[in-house]
Amino acid sequence: MIALDFVTILYCGAIGLLLIGAAGLVMCNHLFRMLLALVIAEAGEPEKKLGWQPLDKGIELGTFRSPLPSDVGDSLIRVLRIDPKHYRLQLLNTSAIPNGTPITPKQWSQQKGLTAVINASMYQTDYQTSVSLMRKKGHINIPRLSKDMTILAFDRLDSSVSEVKIIDRQCEDFAFWKEKYATLVQSIRMISCTGKNVWKQQPRRWSTSAIGTDTKNNVLFIHVRSLYSTHDLINILKALPLNISRAMYTEGGPQAQLYIKVPNQEFEFVGSYEVGSSDANKGSLSWPLPNVIGISKRPPEPD
Repeated sequence: MIALDFVTILYCGAIGLLLIGAAGLVMCNHLFRMLLALVIAEAGEPEKKLGWQPLDKGIELGTFRSPLPSDVGDSLIRVLRIDPKHYRLQLLNTSAIPNGTPITPKQWSQQKGLTAVINASMYQTDYQTSVSLMRKKGHINIPRLSKDMTILAFDRLDSSVSEVKIIDRQCEDFAFWKEKYATLVQSIRMISCTGKNVWKQQPRRWSTSAIGTDTKNNVLFIHVRSLYSTHDLINILKALPLNISRAMYTEGGPQAQLYIKVPNQEFEFVGSYEVGSSDANKGSLSWPLPNVIGISKRPPEPD
């Protein structure tokens, strides 16, 4: 009887050890997967998701890892490449709407049927007026031409010019070109007509939205949540496979936004606060904007 009890005890002990071992293996497996997930999260998006992703005919979303890592955020540069032969740019202003108030890029998209929406420019404290020249057919948000060197021009009045152009006042006659387009949006130059980075280095860093054009006359909607000085960001954009030729700054900080809605896919990129702020990299809400540039698909050309 005593021997039987001893054998039983040994048997039960062995079973217990097996169960503990099995539990340990399960726990180790879970720990390994958690560690792997953390490593992947730390490393960012898998390489196969980087590069250009076609969204629809005439529109692609590019996701690129910056060659200069940021100490805040994921160091990803997101660029929506738009073929203006397939998509039409539109300037939208709350000042053109009776009793209009700023709304988020997603709301602009939903209300106006837009495929993508980005900041048009920085705005004044009245939350309606741009900081420099902004006009379209039938509405002038502000007529003042500031010292800034670049003007985004579209809604062409002359079929011999390109659908969209970033006019550089340093090397082009604005008095001539302003007669060629109905919509003009002025902002701060980032890349000059000679391809030069025109921003001096500075210690301040923030999220950025920008609009550019490439060597094939595609339009680039650019959004970078990670914090960079504008000087560094321009060098990053020039180093990436964008073929970027000109670019202008449209907003910085948490207001910098890009929204995209295509069939079965939606992307909403928002900005973060300036480096040094206690809220840096915490911003996750979309800000209402008074002035935006959106795109909508052009109707197919008749056969």
